[in-house]
Amino acid sequence: MAGIHFGFDNFRQLLDLSIGLAERLDENRAESFTLLYCDFSSVEASVIKSSLEHILRNSDAIVHSESDYFFLLPYTDKYGARIVKDMFEEFFARDLNNSMVSYPVDGESSRTLVEELANNISTTYKKDLKCLGDFNLY
Repeated sequence: MAGIHFGFDNFRQLLDLSIGLAERLDENRAESFTLLYCDFSSVEASVIKSSLEHILRNSDAIVHSESDYFFLLPYTDKYGARIVKDMFEEFFARDLNNSMVSYPVDGESSRTLVEELANNISTTYKKDLKCLGDFNLY
């Protein structure tokens, strides 16, 4: 098992693709995917790599900017995303700053989802994710 890595410059396109697939394939408009954010700043790079290989599925997408990791988890609701987050915390033996949004419950566009995620992180952790503005996500 391991997630698929995408360059951060493809983040918006990855979200737009996932939304397009969900609109085409998910007739009941259930939570089609969840975007999970985790702050891995307190974790060594080699440990991060090992955790990704053990925890994520082949269908999961990974995008990161430095220690800010974003996981696009297809056909996963927030409950499932919390399980993934808990697995990371158990693997690292520490709590992680995290947040999550689900499509379409929390937004129906990549812009809305990213804004909601950034607002949650800013409110909860007083952290400004400048990386999200770097690629014209807003």
